[in-house]
Amino acid sequence: MGNWVIAVGRIVIRLAAGLAVLALSACAGEPATSEVPATPATPAAAPAVAATTATVSGRVPVVGGGAPTVVILKPTEAREFPAQAAKPVMDQVSLTFTPALMFVRTGQPAEFRNSDDVLHNVRVREEATRGGTFNVALPTGGAYDHAFERDGFYDVGCDIHPGMSALVVSVSTPYAVIADAQGSYTVYDVAPGSYVATVYAGTQTLERKVDITAGTFALDVVP
Repeated sequence: MGNWVIAVGRIVIRLAAGLAVLALSACAGEPATSEVPATPATPAAAPAVAATTATVSGRVPVVGGGAPTVVILKPTEAREFPAQAAKPVMDQVSLTFTPALMFVRTGQPAEFRNSDDVLHNVRVREEATRGGTFNVALPTGGAYDHAFERDGFYDVGCDIHPGMSALVVSVSTPYAVIADAQGSYTVYDVAPGSYVATVYAGTQTLERKVDITAGTFALDVVP
């Protein structure tokens, strides 16, 4: 107990001595100073960069019954595009093809899977010719890769379960999308140039030739 009292007493004496020094400094007219933190300099704004690609958006016809409207931008001249970033996959889950419509890049692989606990097959026919493209059996956990050789629409079915159906759209351009239920669509990162915009809306096929420029580009394709 005595040691603790002595320690506290020493702390009080040190505080008193410090206050005395401050008082003497104030009486001597020495201004009290305090350091003001420096304000960091505001970084200069980065210069604006001009857009090098286009975001193409617009309106297209709406198909009744929930059927999709497909929009494809195809260059009028031959052009090389980077390979697809990821392999598209169509799975079979709960006796349903998922997704119901799948875009694939012509000449590049797509994968077909069976995640159901029953045997399926995948039967694919080219819509334009009605010719068979392939027909393979897929057990549970099975997968099959295929590269479509031509642009076009391909009907997908399962002969074991006739109620199952889907559609594959094979395109040589990366600029292919499905319009929403209101007939609006957007295609991102389109390289500027001359294109043919083709819209498949039910029984309608609409085409429009257009020169796309960088930045935001409005393109309606309607009758």
